[in-house]
Amino acid sequence: MPIRIPNELPAAGVLESENIFVMRETRAESQQIRPLRILVLNLMPLKIVTETQLARLLGNTPIQVEMELLTVSGRQPKHTPIEHMVAFYQTFDDVKDRNFDGMVITGAPVEHLPFEEVDYWDELCDIMEWSTTHVHSTFHICWGAQAALYYHYGIDKIPLPEKMFGVFPHKVTHKGSILFRGFDDTFMVPHSRHTGISREEIINTPELKILAESEEAGVYAISTDEGRQIFITGHSEYDPDTLEKEYLRDKNAGLPIHVPYNYYPNDDDTKRPVCTWRSSANLLYSNWLNYFVYQETPYDLSEVQKLREERKHRKVRSHEDK
Repeated sequence: MPIRIPNELPAAGVLESENIFVMRETRAESQQIRPLRILVLNLMPLKIVTETQLARLLGNTPIQVEMELLTVSGRQPKHTPIEHMVAFYQTFDDVKDRNFDGMVITGAPVEHLPFEEVDYWDELCDIMEWSTTHVHSTFHICWGAQAALYYHYGIDKIPLPEKMFGVFPHKVTHKGSILFRGFDDTFMVPHSRHTGISREEIINTPELKILAESEEAGVYAISTDEGRQIFITGHSEYDPDTLEKEYLRDKNAGLPIHVPYNYYPNDDDTKRPVCTWRSSANLLYSNWLNYFVYQETPYDLSEVQKLREERKHRKVRSHEDK
């Protein structure tokens, strides 16, 4: 949470220069408090596993969060009971006239397909477009990040020579990023994917900036200037045994798969995996909720669209002035 201090206290400027989040007195007195409404578009096949992973992270903050679950229409997941879907999930038609503080778009096991060949691609495009006017900040994960980068900025995914599979060290490369405030110099993140994204294309896209990277796993975190869109290429939300389940599934099926990097002690898959990413995962989601959602979203969610339009017009004017 931010520290609240008087408007003119000299410490304010010092703290802000050190990237400490300061809430000046005027802003603190004008704030109104209500639960954050976070919409999760769950595209993963094991719905209950994924929603539990995300709920664990979204709930580990002092901020009250109301999580709602969204699925694409016309699809019955093979690994989730229909009763669960009916009881807890909504479709886009159910939510398209509402506004949300934040949204999470998960990954999906469809990276082998061109985006346009995914059977729900058109609906996903509608949802991603809607998010730009009805959601204050959207957090995209793995394939969800690739899909959004492709839809919003034309950056396509690229095949990797082998599956990026394991837990890899990362570093914050944008030192002023409050999304990574409080992170260690090196932090670990699980990855499980056959495709990546071009660092050069991201750098050449003015609207985007790279926040964190890995020498082995490549670009990890990307953001727009104001954090309205955040793209995460890894799976910080994974449970300690998620990679093991994927590994044993493929190994037992006779598929080509190597032992996950930096996961088992001495790469011995008879030993218990070591979880090295839990603390950074909690901090990542806590920072997103606090700095990009809670501190910035309007109390009246109907103002989200108005704020988006105001920012859009300011950017257009700024571009014209240049």
